[in-house]
Amino acid sequence: MNLTRRAFMGSAAMAAGGVMTGCASAGAAAKSDTIWAALFHMGTNMWCDQVPDSWGPYKGEDLKLICQADHVRFDEKVWRSITNHMAQVGMNMVVIDLGEAIQYPSHKELWVKGSWEIERFRKELARLRAMGLEPIPKLNFSAGHDVWLKQYERMLSTKKYYEVCSDLIRDVAEIFDHPRFFHMGYDEETAGHQRKYLYCAVRQGDLWWHDFNFFVKTVEKNGMRPWMWSDFAWHHDDFYSRCPKSVVQSNWYYAPEFDTAKLKDMALKRVRTYDELDKAGFDQIPTGSNWSCDVNFGNTVAYCRQHCSAAHLKGFMTAPWFFTLPDWEKKNLEAIDQVGAVIRAH
Repeated sequence: MNLTRRAFMGSAAMAAGGVMTGCASAGAAAKSDTIWAALFHMGTNMWCDQVPDSWGPYKGEDLKLICQADHVRFDEKVWRSITNHMAQVGMNMVVIDLGEAIQYPSHKELWVKGSWEIERFRKELARLRAMGLEPIPKLNFSAGHDVWLKQYERMLSTKKYYEVCSDLIRDVAEIFDHPRFFHMGYDEETAGHQRKYLYCAVRQGDLWWHDFNFFVKTVEKNGMRPWMWSDFAWHHDDFYSRCPKSVVQSNWYYAPEFDTAKLKDMALKRVRTYDELDKAGFDQIPTGSNWSCDVNFGNTVAYCRQHCSAAHLKGFMTAPWFFTLPDWEKKNLEAIDQVGAVIRAH
């Protein structure tokens, strides 16, 4: 059975005991149904199948982090640092990008060196819940972010592909005790976003919709509500009429400027998508980031609270897109601080 936000926070507080010592503000999250979430990575086999020549702020040897690897690239000490800080600033949800990071019971062939045993991972889920952080799984099923699927990445839209993906969604639902959300990713499935890959795959038209609806139904069959990135809507006006309203939307835009009178072209389209999703009746968890600047998250919250109905605005998420490794700990902590500042201001 899925827990409501109130029931979840109540059970978390009861389970916490001494674990919340030093996190005095964590309990404050229970006073509001507003979601204050962050997306962080345990698995990182999401992007290139070869080392790219450039990628955002990553340079030199760090570019290898963007390429798929045969081992987990994740630092547990950093993970604990950032999740503890989330609780301290009053956040209440952590979306965990899983990828290759755990040992899926149904598909051992997807494990890599360092993939976490399920018993160990479930203990970590209990620790997060005890701090008042609701853990939500994310498996990215975009054809542009699925090298974690190994050989099945190249079996897209086949019977075997559907079987494997269905197995994995069921595994994750059970491991997380059927959480209320499941983030499917589904972003950036374009040729342009894969221009640095060796292997590119893009579904279009009715095939895209067929596969998307398969994932929506599979997630729902396992007792979770599907959640996705909304960028498909930027280039497909039929998205608003064809996408089921049960799917929670996370539109994203990471620049500082939100004054639509000063924006044009794709920047204007991305910001206006918040308005269009609201008008179409979708529940939203808008997503900001410190990937490009340090004022985006606060500006995202301000814009969406002004332009979107409270009934459909379920909360907000930050997605730093920096690895859970020592070199990037500071950037991840700064992203959390930016959310904390908004929580305190409201």
